[in-house]
Amino acid sequence: MLCDSVVRDDVAVAALRVLSAQQVEHARSGHPGMPLGAADVAFVLWTRFLRYVPEDPHWCDRDRFVLSAGHASALLYSLLHLSGFAVSLDDLARFRQLGSPTPGHPERGSTPGVEMTTGPLGQGLGASVGIALGLKILQEKFRSATFPGLNSRVFVLASDGDMMEGISSEAASLAAHLGLDNLVVIYDSNRITIEGGTNLSFTEDVGQRFGAFGWHVQSVEGHDRSAIEGALREALAAGSGPKLLIARTVLAKHVPGGEGDHRLHGSPLGPERFDGLKLALGWPDTPPFTVPATAYEPFAARVSEVRGEYQEWLRRFETWREREPARAVAWDEMFNKPVPENLEALLGDAVGDTEKATRLHSAAVLSAVAPIMPWLVGGSADLAESNGIPSARLAPISKNAYRGQAIHFGIREHAMAAAANGLALTGAFHPFTATFLTFSDYMKPAIRLAALMRLPVVYVFSHDSIFLGEDGPTHQPVEHLAALRALPGLTVIRPADGPEVAAAWAWALRERRGPVAIILTRQKTPALPRDAAGHAPVRRGAYVLADRAAPEAVVVATGSEVAIASEAAALAEARGISLRVVSMPSMELFMCQPRAYRDAVIPPRARVVGIEAACGFGWERVIGRDGLFIGVGGFGASAPADALRNAFGLEPDAVANTIRDWLSSSSDREDLQ
Repeated sequence: MLCDSVVRDDVAVAALRVLSAQQVEHARSGHPGMPLGAADVAFVLWTRFLRYVPEDPHWCDRDRFVLSAGHASALLYSLLHLSGFAVSLDDLARFRQLGSPTPGHPERGSTPGVEMTTGPLGQGLGASVGIALGLKILQEKFRSATFPGLNSRVFVLASDGDMMEGISSEAASLAAHLGLDNLVVIYDSNRITIEGGTNLSFTEDVGQRFGAFGWHVQSVEGHDRSAIEGALREALAAGSGPKLLIARTVLAKHVPGGEGDHRLHGSPLGPERFDGLKLALGWPDTPPFTVPATAYEPFAARVSEVRGEYQEWLRRFETWREREPARAVAWDEMFNKPVPENLEALLGDAVGDTEKATRLHSAAVLSAVAPIMPWLVGGSADLAESNGIPSARLAPISKNAYRGQAIHFGIREHAMAAAANGLALTGAFHPFTATFLTFSDYMKPAIRLAALMRLPVVYVFSHDSIFLGEDGPTHQPVEHLAALRALPGLTVIRPADGPEVAAAWAWALRERRGPVAIILTRQKTPALPRDAAGHAPVRRGAYVLADRAAPEAVVVATGSEVAIASEAAALAEARGISLRVVSMPSMELFMCQPRAYRDAVIPPRARVVGIEAACGFGWERVIGRDGLFIGVGGFGASAPADALRNAFGLEPDAVANTIRDWLSSSSDREDLQ
């Protein structure tokens, strides 16, 4: 029997290698090196440890497998196929083709069994910290004598590249600090990158690095399946804290003349080497994408074993729901995340109608909603007070104490953004993060993945313009609004006062189709004049704040510059110039409105002025080719906010004069025509 089992396992591992390489050969594109080298590790994990049932890929107590090294996607697709997920041999044959469920890098929502979209190295590892933390929160929140529990573990397959990216250090440090003993990272150390051996640029001892963070670290020969199994069992039995298993492997294993060849990291083997691989593995001479029945058996045995556990878990879960209906309702609410029907009114009452920095209005909103929305979990990158995050009023999350809502991420923006993605990926949380707008650059890769995966993450970015003042141009964002607005799937909202902040948060808390960035001021902004209800239709993206008969131009502004526009319009009226003032908290939401509404706010033939204390890139969508933009043409400067308004021509009187001169000049041009 032992001999038969070894032969069966050998065939299954050979199938992983051949199918992975065959996908790349068929597409004439892809990365065969790591799949060939990591096949033994992946096989042991998927047939001895990973808990999954293909017919229910969203089972909440499943183990999560995250391929942080997304370039090895062919290996993941082969694993999914052999394990019985809805990934066919035909799907493997369509690897990297348009509309295929087997894209070049794994994409959440495209392929059953793919937990997250990966590709940018380190992001999978970073998000896995959030997944592991989310599972800990759920376990502690619902733990009881009758609750079946969440025994989920998070397994990550990472590469040399993942370990080189800086995010891996931030994420690993945070994971150890939080004591995430349900996180296991398998580091496929083949010591090869695109340019050659890792010794060209990477000679550190990764094990010592992770050990210093507080991880349980082991090393193992990555082609000895028995040793791999033993090491994983030891890791899972180890005490508190995350685990790192360093598997020493050979890139392009079993390719004659190609083992360790850096050129095979990201290039097809070619027909001759592919035939040599099959010969070396004893693979039968069969048509492409043909797999012996024996190859499926180890995976089927694992699925059968886990299926019994799965059915027992479901039975116990239903019993728990019957015995503890109130807690069952709370469980459902975590995953459905209902919002009160009177949310807008609730948040409007929280902010009031006073002159405050919009970051402080945002703090009032979070203080009001967090107690009634336990799925709202997050924190700041060590800037809670500056960002307006009421961490002191929210129960903290820390090692062995996971019931709270406030996470102290430390000065780790990269890891914070990635971990927020992981929290959202559990399906039970609507996470938020916070930092200064200028540091959104550190978060951009994770924000981009959140948009790709359509994750409901809220980014709070304060200190949103040159008006933050004395900290100077290193901290004064000028291009960041344009960069965020350019990202497909991200909604950017820059509210002008308390009612707009309340409406922005209400929209963000209802939005489940993608991430939202709320952009907030450091400085006070006045309460804008509105009707008695204080209505601020942020959901429409823009609205007429103040109108006058027969306006000569429409002045559109965002955030703190709406007050400047309002004052400038009043000054212009005294000089005989009639202006309509439009508040535009969100360009994206406005551009999605029906044409009739957009034309009602900004008439098609109107002369349009845009005002924003930032660069004007992207404003042509609003003001047109011939419009006037009043903003910041370069970097800011270190000075008090009032001095900066004067220096950059953003003081109301200067704005009114600029608009007057522009209208006069444009009228002269019309006369010449």
